[in-house]
Amino acid sequence: MTSGGGYKLVTIDSEELRFQVELEKPSHCDLKVSNATDKNIAFKVKTTSPKKYFVRPNTGIIPPWDACIIRVTLQAQLQYPVVMQCRDKFLLQCTPVPPNSDSEELPANTFNKEADKQLEEYKIKVVYIAHTNQENSNDNIKQNSDLTSNQAVQTARAARDAAVKETTRLQQELDMLKRRNQKKSPGFSIRLAITAGVIGIMVGLLLKLVLSSPPPPPILSPTPPPTARITE
Repeated sequence: MTSGGGYKLVTIDSEELRFQVELEKPSHCDLKVSNATDKNIAFKVKTTSPKKYFVRPNTGIIPPWDACIIRVTLQAQLQYPVVMQCRDKFLLQCTPVPPNSDSEELPANTFNKEADKQLEEYKIKVVYIAHTNQENSNDNIKQNSDLTSNQAVQTARAARDAAVKETTRLQQELDMLKRRNQKKSPGFSIRLAITAGVIGIMVGLLLKLVLSSPPPPPILSPTPPPTARITE
């Protein structure tokens, strides 16, 4: 949107700033502004959320028929927004300045709206894009947790079955020895009984450990970011 009608002073490559949101990582988007005149064009960038974004450069002068890349960086976010529809806005102001103007020493009233001044304003929306890994992160966490629990239970069951088979085999050997009235040293029978008892205790402890494992922590819902007025 411009004052005076039409895109006369500059052209911009997009009317949206698209940021891929990933937790605890900054994201940036470049905006190309091209001078469409034979004059020096001064620009200034404003935003409704100055604490969330870094804009470099936020002011400057574009020579005739030249272009400038403005990089806007979204600071690292600690929570995902509840909805990915962002209400943040950017405003790009452009106006012609004399050829010898210095971008570091632009007058304070350079971008003031005055009747005899040519000033164009471009409103730029912000769009959030969910990171590909985030879209299914909740499902993946739950699936991985369930898979780990199932594997632990299956391992415990396999160990239990093996212990039961071994205990049964030892008991059968003891019964066979008794029936045949073979004369074996007392230590042999005692060793068999102790082995069977130890295996039973191990199986009980293993099952108790698996069944007492805590469930995975719940997934908390994030809160949306606040909005504010456009500030310089």
